Amino acid sequence: MALFTIGYEGRALDDVLGKLHANRIDMVVDVRALPLSRKRGFSKKALAAALNQVGIAYEHRVALGTPKSIRARYKRDHDVAALTTQFTKYLAGQTHSLLELIDLVKGKRACLLCFEADPALCHRSLVAEGARKLGGPAAKHL
Repeated sequence: MALFTIGYEGRALDDVLGKLHANRIDMVVDVRALPLSRKRGFSKKALAAALNQVGIAYEHRVALGTPKSIRARYKRDHDVAALTTQFTKYLAGQTHSLLELIDLVKGKRACLLCFEADPALCHRSLVAEGARKLGGPAAKHL
């Protein structure tokens, strides 16, 4: 089984829901530290409600989001390598949260959700890889 990932940058809510449905996703795990969005339908409550309407469970895991200090540095310098290094160090201290994620998605078609369209520029790829290293499934990016 795979652990899917998706970013909603440049996508409408209906497009994301369609992609999740097409891939038979039954649970979305939101890995944004702050599950707020200026994009209609992607803030926590609205997203959870929309997912629920199409039969997809919603979970939020704040500990797997990018901490404010790391986000702030990235907003200043847009240095993806530094973001990756800093978040990887942070994630090394989140073993318990990664193991919880693995248990949560076991036996499900689960998908990690964050903003960035390109998984190579998003911390969700690092979360998925961290989970894989602890015995979780490999990632498949939607």
